[in-house]
Amino acid sequence: MAMLPRIEAVRTPSVLQRESVTYLGHATVRLDIAGARLLTDPLLRDRLAHLRRRSPSLAPEDYEPLDGVLLSHLHLDHLDMPSMRRLERTVPVVVPRGGGAILRRVGFTDVREVVAGESVRIAGVDVLAVPASHDPRRRPGGQAADPLGYVTGGAARIYFAGDTDVFDGMGELGALDLALLPVWGWGPTLGTGHMDPDAAARALVMLQPRVAVPIHWGTLFPVGLSGDRLTEPPREFARHAARLAPEVEVRILEPGATMDLREPPA
Repeated sequence: MAMLPRIEAVRTPSVLQRESVTYLGHATVRLDIAGARLLTDPLLRDRLAHLRRRSPSLAPEDYEPLDGVLLSHLHLDHLDMPSMRRLERTVPVVVPRGGGAILRRVGFTDVREVVAGESVRIAGVDVLAVPASHDPRRRPGGQAADPLGYVTGGAARIYFAGDTDVFDGMGELGALDLALLPVWGWGPTLGTGHMDPDAAARALVMLQPRVAVPIHWGTLFPVGLSGDRLTEPPREFARHAARLAPEVEVRILEPGATMDLREPPA
């Protein structure tokens, strides 16, 4: 089988009118699109409970300055308050309806609660909230809010799936230039409500993006454990995708790597 294209890590200190996507690890992706910089599900620290970051640590220049934050759901590894406290409190934050109070309590002044089907405009970029199939509860004992994915408008139509299992409506998201799909989690096993590499490849059959980038892998792992689940899920995804959706180009970005959206398909 031909080698998959690989993108080397590139650090960019600021938005320079480039059209690019940078995978910062777990579900954290920096989108530099249409002159705006958006950040998904910021997990910016090196330790979360019993989990330790196994990819390079993040510095402020990896994600700042920011024009907006997109939060897919309320789970602690996606809405991480210590990470959110590193950001300017005036940055617009989009969150599933029911989750805004968590952010307002720590001083965020521009919180936009949405449900699937609603759209917001951030720094000139239209962002559409779309459904996701995942546990809505913030554990332990916290709020509940229906999880979301997001589709950005503009020159490049990008789908950020957040955390989700495959669901019937995936084929109704319209034409996509890029799909950012979770392919694993944060440990040696994967719970319900997630896509594994095979499920993510089956999602491609419905989504039919021009390019797919696997996310939610290679970042967090329990202290004291190791194994191929830290590194192999995106490669397994690429193999399944080649079989099920050969027309979709798969790009594997190591945490910290950037893909230029203006590059032509391979």
